[in-house]
Amino acid sequence: MKEKISALGLDVGKKRVGVAGCDGTGLIATGITTINRSSWVEDIRQLQEIIKEREVTILVIGLPYSMSGELGFQARQVQKFAAKISPALGLPIEYVDERLTSHEATNQLKSQKRFSTYDKGLIDRQAAAIILQRWLDEKRQLRDQRI
Repeated sequence: MKEKISALGLDVGKKRVGVAGCDGTGLIATGITTINRSSWVEDIRQLQEIIKEREVTILVIGLPYSMSGELGFQARQVQKFAAKISPALGLPIEYVDERLTSHEATNQLKSQKRFSTYDKGLIDRQAAAIILQRWLDEKRQLRDQRI
């Protein structure tokens, strides 16, 4: 029997955190919510609520590499956030290259006729789903190679 996969994908920004989850089989990632960052305590409380409800065992965080593949200022800010959030939530983290996920999310939403320039949270949620989906696909490929 396959093990249940319960990961949470995060698209971390200064103002918002897009949050995505996956089905227990680890096949499909979907956007769950967007946390409007207000304070560290409130951000953690909201994440704890989601983690408890979904029985999350790992956080998958998008790391915004520059187009040249280097870690710039924003990537270091995300790493700082991750270094604090991992022990606060008691969960391990894995990073996924999130280059162009916001652009990809915008295009997906436009093709689904769900895009609005006013709903940045929707873009963040969709970007988090793309981040998590990349991680799920990578894990599945590695698992299939071992079989």
